[in-house]
Amino acid sequence: MVKPLTRSQFVSAVAEAMGADRKTATSALDAIATIVAREVAAGGAVTLPGLGRVVCKDRPERQVRNPATNEIITKPADRHVKITVAKSLKDLANT
Repeated sequence: MVKPLTRSQFVSAVAEAMGADRKTATSALDAIATIVAREVAAGGAVTLPGLGRVVCKDRPERQVRNPATNEIITKPADRHVKITVAKSLKDLANT
């Protein structure tokens, strides 16, 4: 299995691809992360072309089981983040 890129390695790769310095690449990545977080926190969705879509979904109140005690409890409604991978990226991974 291939090791995942660290943040530092990712910033270096982005800087090289952009033909810019690391500071510019770090600023660009931080700006993207901030925008995605803000939109998802507001309940919206963000599509990242070629990568996928990040969306915030509402989950209704539901019954769940505590595996330690087998007790059925009611879990309140909440929200979760879902990431859907783009078909083009899936196709690249399967070649």
